[in-house]
Amino acid sequence: MLKREAAKMICRIIFLAMLGCLLGVAEEGAVEKRHFAGTIVAFGDSLTKGHGVEEEEAYPALLEKKLTAAGYHWRVVNAGSNGETSSRALSRVDEVLGLKPKIVILETGANDGFRRVEPEVTQKNIEEIVRTLEKKKVTVVLAGMRMVSSLEPEFVRQFNAIYPAVAGKYRLIFMPFFLEGVAGRPALNQRDALHPLPAGYRIITDRIYPYVVQAIEKRSLGD
Repeated sequence: MLKREAAKMICRIIFLAMLGCLLGVAEEGAVEKRHFAGTIVAFGDSLTKGHGVEEEEAYPALLEKKLTAAGYHWRVVNAGSNGETSSRALSRVDEVLGLKPKIVILETGANDGFRRVEPEVTQKNIEEIVRTLEKKKVTVVLAGMRMVSSLEPEFVRQFNAIYPAVAGKYRLIFMPFFLEGVAGRPALNQRDALHPLPAGYRIITDRIYPYVVQAIEKRSLGD
């Protein structure tokens, strides 16, 4: 009889322990859901995706950690796509909107430049992306891109003029050059000299951070 009661007691303890764990997981999930003030989508090409590095080493993951450490509890989703042109990015806008972002960091166009896409086409695509996002009340942070000087001077001039023109026209929060402090520095880039190493992404994160904070504060005033 005593053995049976002891067995029942052990079963009861195990059951309560398991129940406690399940409730703890559920509570943690609820807290996690309440934890985020909103979603930021990092929308771009392989530079955003983090080609050649681990997901946690690319700038979107690093940005979320930096924001959280500073008390800004926002989720950052990596919506980068390797090899993407601005035309392809435009075709993915609805997919990005499906993530319900309040803020989108738009980094696109580098592949247009390397493929010699007419700058007016690239600008038209970027403007259409911006218009579509803003219609849905999304705050856009535009990350500028610049072409290498070894290309035709007139093409480089026209391409480099795209981003300040779009930012000015739509009054966007504007990071003039996404790769500032990283481009052209072998120690910060992979062997292709195009994609950042983890150390390069840390610099990008630090540089883009104040623009994202500006967007968050803008949202807090408007929400």
